[in-house]
Amino acid sequence: MITETDRQHLERCVELAEEALAAGDEPFGSVLVGGDGEVLVEDHNHVAGGDATQHPEFFLARWAAENLTPEERGRATVYTSGEHCPMCAAAHGWVGLGRIVYASSSEQLVDWLQELGVAPPRVRPLPIREVVPDAVVEGPVPEFADRIRDLHHRLHGA
Repeated sequence: MITETDRQHLERCVELAEEALAAGDEPFGSVLVGGDGEVLVEDHNHVAGGDATQHPEFFLARWAAENLTPEERGRATVYTSGEHCPMCAAAHGWVGLGRIVYASSSEQLVDWLQELGVAPPRVRPLPIREVVPDAVVEGPVPEFADRIRDLHHRLHGA
């Protein structure tokens, strides 16, 4: 169940996605929140420099592995503007992070990119649970769809 607190963190993710787009990058943003509700770290995409692994969800997983105990990681929540790609989902699972809440799904993104005539991604978009079957996942959250769709339309010049 999506709470008002969840919505607030997702709002920050969309703001981070907007910051990424303004910086010339792909519009994705993520926030890691500890089990006590404290925002631990946040990031947005940094793939424009040519390293396609510079996703915020991947960064959060690596940060968590370096800075949190396994118990703290399990109690943490990852909020993100878009559903994890397979790389990020795997990192999430390997590190043992807790709940994932995403504003828009991979399926939505694929549909939006098709609308724009953009070639499909090089890596097949899979739902998180296909990569990490026991992940606790909530999303998409419909109230964010139009804003996130608009960011991708702006990225691709529509």
